[in-house]
Amino acid sequence: MLDELFKKLEFLFPEMVALRRAFHEEPELGYEEVATPAKIAQYLTEVGVDVRIGVGGRGVVGVIRGTRPGKTVALRADFDALPIQEETGLSFASKVSGKMHACGHDGHTATLLVLAKVFMTMKDHLCGSVVLIHQFAEELAPGGAIAMIKDGCLEGVDAIFGTHLWSPLPVGKIGYCYGPFMAAADRFDIQIQGKGGHGAAPHETVDAVVVASSVVLQLQQIMSRNVDPQDAAVLSIASFQAGGAFNVISDTATLSGTVRTFCSNVQTHIVQRMEQIIKGVCEAAGATYTFSYERGHQAVVNDDRETKRFAEVAQTISDPENVEEIKPVMGGEDFAYYLQRVPGTFFFTGAGNEEKGIVYPHHHPKFDFDEDAMLIAAKHLGAVALAFLHDEW
Repeated sequence: MLDELFKKLEFLFPEMVALRRAFHEEPELGYEEVATPAKIAQYLTEVGVDVRIGVGGRGVVGVIRGTRPGKTVALRADFDALPIQEETGLSFASKVSGKMHACGHDGHTATLLVLAKVFMTMKDHLCGSVVLIHQFAEELAPGGAIAMIKDGCLEGVDAIFGTHLWSPLPVGKIGYCYGPFMAAADRFDIQIQGKGGHGAAPHETVDAVVVASSVVLQLQQIMSRNVDPQDAAVLSIASFQAGGAFNVISDTATLSGTVRTFCSNVQTHIVQRMEQIIKGVCEAAGATYTFSYERGHQAVVNDDRETKRFAEVAQTISDPENVEEIKPVMGGEDFAYYLQRVPGTFFFTGAGNEEKGIVYPHHHPKFDFDEDAMLIAAKHLGAVALAFLHDEW
């Protein structure tokens, strides 16, 4: 069946590219998707897939039922864009000002749609069913996965697989990981309230800039002195805003940033230490503060058995040298919630290509990916789905 699957995917690859470019031209942000899910549902319906729309709000779920009894495997793609002004200069660049597919979700969607079309032509040979989860709002917390799960997208599903077109890996490479793979992604905001005044009379003020600067430095000690060196964690201050005029000491300063962890105990400890440090610094300086912490997507933890199945499948259809067990990354993904309900694995499909100038990172205004990666992703997703349904590996 693999030969038939691959030949049909290769034949339909131009259609996959055309779909990706059409989605790329008309990006929609998370929780604002209207046209995108409508197009997905229309395509799936036209190729004969049973479709349910409005799943969890804006999601689309398709089901392909094989003619032979068996298990049920789910494959997932996300379809939301980002609030970024595109600077790629591509002929199919975004037509919507300030919005762009800067992470590859347009490619994920096109990949899964064409794979669905191929599976429909093969359903007489399928044992069991394939569930196609087209998810909205992956880029935002809490994200679309939780809502779609609550609305039954995993009902009857025995395993799930997904991939991300990943520009840090060159096209042709496949990266997989056992256990924790992508981090829990949290956000925090801190506002320091001091007492403003004239720049010539600092002794009459409580300088919010100085207090906030001390908070920034002290928070960095959590990673170096409070977290076990063997527990991966990141605390980054990404925004520091304060002041206006050159000769006025600011009375307020606002800090925003992110914490990334793999272990909930480490996550909780970091939050506690942050609160203690912020409180201590502010009290010592005579300032007050507000501190808000938003827990985002939880960590992606791959199932060992299904990861092993995927790795063995990948090594049979790709050059084994191109199939690598890679280290976990600190990026976040709400695929985590699917894996909390059913076994499965999430992997990276290499999509970078220096020779083509495809070198920019995800979420960059010039981000792009090598479209050949979509065909590679489709082959690997399709192959592992068949392996699961037919109890191979």
